Amino acid sequence: MESFEFSTELVPGLPNELGLECLTRLPYTAHRLASGVCHRWRDLFQSPDFHYHRKKLGYTQKVACLVQAFSGGTVNGPKRPGELPSYGISVFESLNRGWYRLPPVPKYPNGLPLFCQLASCEGKLLVMGGWNPVSYDPVADVFIYDFTTQQWRQGKDMPSKRSFFAIGACSGRVYIAGGHDENKNALRTAWVYDLRKDEWDQLGELSKERDECEGVVIGEDEFWVFKSGEWRVAEGIWEPGQCPRSSVGIGKGGKLMNWAELNTAVRVGARGIMLGGRVLVTGSEYQGGPHGFYMVEVKEGQIGKLEKINVPDEFSGFVQSGCFVEI
Repeated sequence: MESFEFSTELVPGLPNELGLECLTRLPYTAHRLASGVCHRWRDLFQSPDFHYHRKKLGYTQKVACLVQAFSGGTVNGPKRPGELPSYGISVFESLNRGWYRLPPVPKYPNGLPLFCQLASCEGKLLVMGGWNPVSYDPVADVFIYDFTTQQWRQGKDMPSKRSFFAIGACSGRVYIAGGHDENKNALRTAWVYDLRKDEWDQLGELSKERDECEGVVIGEDEFWVFKSGEWRVAEGIWEPGQCPRSSVGIGKGGKLMNWAELNTAVRVGARGIMLGGRVLVTGSEYQGGPHGFYMVEVKEGQIGKLEKINVPDEFSGFVQSGCFVEI
């Protein structure tokens, strides 16, 4: 990794190249403990360059992060009739099919902002916008979770309060567009957030207002915003076998498709999180029905059959949104 120079041995008794190779192979779950060995290890594990180095060599792991209703409806006991459930972030590791819950955001210890949006950048998870879970007012909050330190920090607020907006991320930046403001007016503005600089820059506006829209990043340089009353197939969006960074999927010939069309078991509230060659798909067979969790293999543009997976009761709640994080 050319951007790192070490004046002494990174691992005593080993050339720095071999020391770096050993640390590169550590699973992300060991990074927090390893960061406590010395300042140089801490700086290395927390460096974005180290993340890209591990990604280049194939040692990163893709996990699904889901905004999910707590089992039983709330963090601190049952809700009163008519109250909305509380939400937290569940993490699914596809390699061992393990589940765990992220700690609450300090500003909202009893549940995330409702309808908040997720994105991932450089191995970190970002939570943006939504409604205050107590007052139901739109918020401009930005929170970043670092899987190395296993801690949340607050980023610079969005330039304005908004909810139900499109979101996507690539190359260390998060793009948002559309949605509606605190007065429920549909928006056409678009902004980009630079994770390293903790700064927002305005982009060109959409051609028209877009509320309750979806975003998808194509390749490394295009952010698409979708808004329609119904789904349709878009032909030839990208080459077969490529994977968009979104909850939509790809089919033969590079078609954009809706996971709800894949199987009646997920016809309601369908979500798909791309995890390399496989997809975690969630949804219900009917409105108010139990939430199912499935894995689907994607190979050379072909999408396989749903494979139902067993999920612990505490992770079986409704999934509102989600994204993958490559750690």
